[in-house]
Amino acid sequence: MKLHQLKYIHEVAQQGLNISAAAVALHTSQPGVSKQIQLLEEELGLQIFLRNGKRLVGITEPGQQILTLAAQVMFDMQNIKRVGDEFTSVETGTLTIATTHTQARYKLPVAVQQFTQLFPNVKLAIHQGNPSQVTAQVASGEADIGIATESISLDERLLCVPCYEWNRCLVMPQAHALANEPAISLEDISQYPLITYDFAFTGSTLVSKVFNDAGVTPNIVFTAIDADVIKTYVNLGLGIGLIASMAYDEKRDAPLHSVDCSHLFPNSTTYLGFRKDAFLRGYMLSFMQLLSPHVNQHSIEEALKGAS
Repeated sequence: MKLHQLKYIHEVAQQGLNISAAAVALHTSQPGVSKQIQLLEEELGLQIFLRNGKRLVGITEPGQQILTLAAQVMFDMQNIKRVGDEFTSVETGTLTIATTHTQARYKLPVAVQQFTQLFPNVKLAIHQGNPSQVTAQVASGEADIGIATESISLDERLLCVPCYEWNRCLVMPQAHALANEPAISLEDISQYPLITYDFAFTGSTLVSKVFNDAGVTPNIVFTAIDADVIKTYVNLGLGIGLIASMAYDEKRDAPLHSVDCSHLFPNSTTYLGFRKDAFLRGYMLSFMQLLSPHVNQHSIEEALKGAS
């Protein structure tokens, strides 16, 4: 068994069983990839992939276990390389962050700007998705750090540390009837068309639970994955918007009026998450500290002890 064979089967799985795409990603030939997979299967005495003619159409039961182990090997190889780089190329490397639109648009810019000034030779990539997608990217090793609310903290493969808490506000036209209400209730909100986050995004599960527990059904007419879209449609008069408070800026969003809703909904917590078995480069820890100053090597070590 050779290391590059594990690399080949891992990449084929990552490319949706497309050997041609895997060959391109691996900078090798399609016949070479197919041959090495065949040799590995012959050595193991079993099939990793199901076939229809020459085409891969699925993964066998033992193949699933082998691919899980191969993925771990690939991740461990990445860790070994990071250890080497930490001592030989201290200020160069890559950092991939997976996060939601709300975090990327309203919370990360200052930290990203500071980070690029401190580490100009580190290539930074930001992948956006819903919290479940963010979690999956970090768990698979596709992203180094995940920044999201709710579901990311539930994955046992990840170590998550609280980053900050936030709540929500209602946005509406300045002349809206609720603009001058002293204390808006859930029942008040339910009387108007509501535009809010898609239920896979940004604390929406908690919002749904609050309405359900109160026996109130909101009149949701439109959902979106980011606050900018929500505010656009509120401006068009399609309804009132329920968004993260951090997404409202009094100057930038001057046509809209904002009403605090923290008395209706509990705070949501945004977490920083990364794999428990990941080797964190120094600049990765620096980014986390820029975003949340209380995060440091000691707090991470303590969290790891608590998780073990």
